[in-house]
Amino acid sequence: MLTSGLVLGAASGFNGGDILFQLFMFIILLALLKKFAWGPLMGIMKEREEHIANEINAAENSRAEAKQLLEEQRNLLKEARNEASTLIESAKKQGDIQREEIITAARAESERMKEAAKLEIEQQKEKAVTAIREQVASLSVLIASKVIEKELSAEDQEKLINEYIHEAGEER
Repeated sequence: MLTSGLVLGAASGFNGGDILFQLFMFIILLALLKKFAWGPLMGIMKEREEHIANEINAAENSRAEAKQLLEEQRNLLKEARNEASTLIESAKKQGDIQREEIITAARAESERMKEAAKLEIEQQKEKAVTAIREQVASLSVLIASKVIEKELSAEDQEKLINEYIHEAGEER
């Protein structure tokens, strides 16, 4: 029976040496996988993780920079609008000042021309009155000389006429 027990043990398939050999080979396989497969795989995964983290940081930095640039552009645009508004207001004020200066100059020129015209009219009037007086005097002398016919001298007649014209001028 003893032989049959060994045979049964061998036939049942339980062999401790094979199990130990397979367990040893499995441990060696795990060590080789860890060294040649798992280590590099984890290294690649670590590199990928670092690469993705760097890309995320770069994207966040780019977003922050873009936000800052956008804010700067908005501020510059606001300043440009304010400056343009200031320039427009300044131009309007300058235009109003120039308009007033032109109007004032035109009024002054108009007054000057009006005064010059009045002065010229007055001078022409004086010339006309003088010319009329001279003509009246000449006519009066001529008429008086014909009427009086040498009773008065020419000087006395002219003196008399000038006095008459002078009196007529004062009465006006």
